[in-house]
Amino acid sequence: MSGRDPVAELTGLLRKARRPVALTGAGVSAESGVPTFRGPDGLWRRHRPEDLATPEAFARDPALVWEWYNWRRERIAPARPNPAHRWLAAYERANPGFLLITQNVDGLHRLAGSRRLVEVHGNLWVLRCTRCGREGEDRRVPLPVPPRCPECGGLLRPGVVWFGEPLPAEALTRSTEAVQEADLLLVIGTSAVVQPVASFPLLARGAVVVEINPAATPLTPSLDLSVRSAAGALFRRIPLPGPPPAGSGSPSPSHPGGTP
Repeated sequence: MSGRDPVAELTGLLRKARRPVALTGAGVSAESGVPTFRGPDGLWRRHRPEDLATPEAFARDPALVWEWYNWRRERIAPARPNPAHRWLAAYERANPGFLLITQNVDGLHRLAGSRRLVEVHGNLWVLRCTRCGREGEDRRVPLPVPPRCPECGGLLRPGVVWFGEPLPAEALTRSTEAVQEADLLLVIGTSAVVQPVASFPLLARGAVVVEINPAATPLTPSLDLSVRSAAGALFRRIPLPGPPPAGSGSPSPSHPGGTP
């Protein structure tokens, strides 16, 4: 990006945007100490996450799967939102057209105060009954193994999207519509390899697309601006914009901005 100041350019784009969307991935939470559970360090008792986070694994051995999720919950519980989480939550309050889409299941965006939020892969702290469908947040660490529904006694599962499961239809529709209508799309801390979310930036028909990531990704060559930085370090340098200028139009009424 020779001759361009990416921080100044991004600051200007954020101030002008009327329908901004941010898409965040594991890189944002890594700065809070949340492990990614991928790669050679992601093995747990000789099991890969891809072998445990499936409906088949849960049906075969729910206790084993819940032991792994208890381990994950114990490691994530001490994590706190970092400057990127807090900046995005504050930007939401300043810009009524903003929507945040996250692939992360750690709940840190909600903890930071984000409410116009789509958690496309679910939330690790939500439990769903496999018998009656009851859902609710439960932050106990550790949980009984395996946990049971307080309503019907059915087996509870994590409220996340497992390998081999489709994204929830409402979350997918809301996300794709927002990206298609966006005038600015921030792609933050994501490797751009997990589908279908990795393809969201390709749907941004009229948006300026900005990537914030320490390393290049498969999307980098096709983007308008790519900032090589960890998200928390970058957002420390960006002042929080005020509301968009009066008279510059209002957010599209069809833009999905309500609390999920």
